[in-house]
Amino acid sequence: MTDVVEIPIRAEIPPRYAHADDAGADLFASEPVVLQPGERALIGTGVAIALPEGYAAFVVPRSGLAAKHGITVVNSPGTVDAGYRGEIKVTLLNTDRSEPFRVEAGDRIAQLIVTPVSRAVFVPVAQLTESVRGESGFGSTGVRG
Repeated sequence: MTDVVEIPIRAEIPPRYAHADDAGADLFASEPVVLQPGERALIGTGVAIALPEGYAAFVVPRSGLAAKHGITVVNSPGTVDAGYRGEIKVTLLNTDRSEPFRVEAGDRIAQLIVTPVSRAVFVPVAQLTESVRGESGFGSTGVRG
């Protein structure tokens, strides 16, 4: 059994889970938009929520839109903080080089993941502890196993 948290919401079309074990609930466009190749647009969802303290929501791309049409969320994941009460909007990007993509009101455009978050206390130190990885960064483990 997963934890359940009640989220107060204002929405004409509320987010909904396609399957009982999904992590993300689908967000729906509240307006039509045509994304030309390489174009991005901020699209409303008509959803406003009141997350409890200690929670955040993350807006992430839908894998089907990405794989089939090259549609992604620019600032993925988009963060919805517990104190935000405005409309959740999604910045979609059409990465297809030749085909425009039409979004109609009511289309599923992204997913919303609600999760507990920890509050960090950043403690200044003169030196960090050692680790196996150390300071190796991007691509340090290669691309093949």
